[in-house]
Amino acid sequence: MNVKSGKKTPSIVNKKARFEFEILETLESGIMLLGSEVKSLRQGQGSIAESFIRIKKSEAYIIKSFIAPYEQAGQQNHDPNRDRKLLLHRREIDRLMGKVQEKGLTIIPLKLYFNDRGYAKIQIALAKGKSRHDKREKIRKRDMDRQVARDMRKYK
Repeated sequence: MNVKSGKKTPSIVNKKARFEFEILETLESGIMLLGSEVKSLRQGQGSIAESFIRIKKSEAYIIKSFIAPYEQAGQQNHDPNRDRKLLLHRREIDRLMGKVQEKGLTIIPLKLYFNDRGYAKIQIALAKGKSRHDKREKIRKRDMDRQVARDMRKYK
């Protein structure tokens, strides 16, 4: 909830992430945003579906995230596809970088939201890509569960 107005601020979720990847570990991080980006996100205008985390010079950045331009910003508007810095401790970045290099894992964003204090936070995950077989198995299981639920409603 938004502290000032009591309204629920929308969170932006990466729905494809849990289908495409096996999540091994999650972590919460701050994100550096411009004022127009914050206002646009509070209106729910953004996407992290195609984005990923890259570590450059011992700093973490979110790449390919989209935050729509804020209409009232005028000339001070932001670039919607710019790389945004994540606020992580050095030891967290070093640990993530070690795991990515060692095991061939990747770092992906799961959710972008505002916490109770009104700060923009991003939930990131250390993930391993799923094989095509695993994805098919998940789809098959989901379809079977839906069919069972339909059958159960029919007999009630």
